[in-house]
Amino acid sequence: MDTLHDAAVRGFASDNYSGVHPEVIAAIAAANGGHQISYGEDAYTEHLQHVIAGHFGDGAKAFPVFNGTGANVTALLSMLPRWGAVIAASTAHINVDEGGAPEHQGIKLLTVPTADGKLTPELVDREAWGWGDEHRAQPLVVSITQSTELGTLYTPEEIRALADHAHGHGMRLHLDGARLSNAAAALDLPLRAFTRDAGVDVLSLGGTKNGALGAEAIVVLDAAASTGLPFLRKGNMQLSSKMRFVSAQLLALYDGDLWLRNARHANEMAQRLRTGIEAGVADGSIRGVAFTQQTQVNGVFATLRGDVADRLRQSFRFYDWGPATPDAAGGESEASGEVGVGAERREVRWMCSFDTTEADIDAFLAAIARETAAA
Repeated sequence: MDTLHDAAVRGFASDNYSGVHPEVIAAIAAANGGHQISYGEDAYTEHLQHVIAGHFGDGAKAFPVFNGTGANVTALLSMLPRWGAVIAASTAHINVDEGGAPEHQGIKLLTVPTADGKLTPELVDREAWGWGDEHRAQPLVVSITQSTELGTLYTPEEIRALADHAHGHGMRLHLDGARLSNAAAALDLPLRAFTRDAGVDVLSLGGTKNGALGAEAIVVLDAAASTGLPFLRKGNMQLSSKMRFVSAQLLALYDGDLWLRNARHANEMAQRLRTGIEAGVADGSIRGVAFTQQTQVNGVFATLRGDVADRLRQSFRFYDWGPATPDAAGGESEASGEVGVGAERREVRWMCSFDTTEADIDAFLAAIARETAAA
């Protein structure tokens, strides 16, 4: 096993590349003693309800599930009749990265292009129409992601504006919170401040990307917005028989401040990476790298030459994030210090995790400088 560990390529592709936090491992081991009632009637899941209420307010109820896709799809199903549709950004995880799972379950997605992954009331209105028209799937839920798939943040005021707009049209607001902890750390706000207090009706609470082995939860903030969740969770194969081990992971994170410590560290590592690149561009040691989004949480989005990206990936895994585009030939870009060579450029995503170290960042920065100089 040590050989397998040593052979692994260090990952900046996803915060899912990280391992499990030792405190979560310890919580799983501690939950392994004795017998507990199955299917969620255990002491751990019961205590989780109190912890969730502490974060989101009285009446908030958590439904632990296995993964983010299951959380999002099951939550949306509980919010919609069979003829309902969901308005979302075109970059939303439910649209791009869940393999058509919402559509397989009969959920119509009405997507809107955005420059930064964020919806506004005006963007929602591009698809918020046709109520009563039997030929059109009825827009009944708006789904947003916090933080977004482009690493950007909604302010509490922006979420409140969306919630009020949705509710004014008889729609509900769903929030994909796979990286909700990173958003809270960046905003320096409690979880409730930009969810329940901002008008969110149902959310998916992330754990796996923030140190858990495999633990997410659907959190219902307004009971009137969701029906049938116990049956839908079972029907979607998201009901754990030994739920105590899922709930124990969420307790390790949220019954204390581990969720916040992990998220803050991941965010800080992304800022270290961005600041290092900016410094390299300024002194000329890094060339041909330009940012495409703000770095507000734990993801850095940038463009660089395709051949540079491929060489970097020999030691550091990361994803291309958009279609390749021709590089502008000739001249130098003031923003990026780039000498135009007419090469293919790619947008890439570099993600940091709770276990990303300063040494990881510094080694990656040195590789970026080396490979961009060679190009």
